[in-house]
Amino acid sequence: MVIISRPHIEAFIRKNPLSANSLNNWYFKTKNANWSNLNEAKLINPACDYIGNDRYVFNIGGNNYRLVAMIHFSNRTLYIRAILTHPEYDEFSSKGLLEKI
Repeated sequence: MVIISRPHIEAFIRKNPLSANSLNNWYFKTKNANWSNLNEAKLINPACDYIGNDRYVFNIGGNNYRLVAMIHFSNRTLYIRAILTHPEYDEFSSKGLLEKI
């Protein structure tokens, strides 16, 4: 998969250093994948769910972090929209803001 944009990961790691191993592991597994649908994504990342508006959420680091991405399976392209801590994700979700990320 083509992942856009790695700087989101690097910025999140700078603010949350404990996330480094989990996010880098997710990045390399995903980069080397070739998904054509959600079911294939779940084979490598079982904690991936569709949340609407072409957005998917990955639970990372034992559910401590959430990566929100827009995935275009036909183009093999994943756009990182946000990386949030679990409490930040819950706040966005409760306010109905996930579709705007």
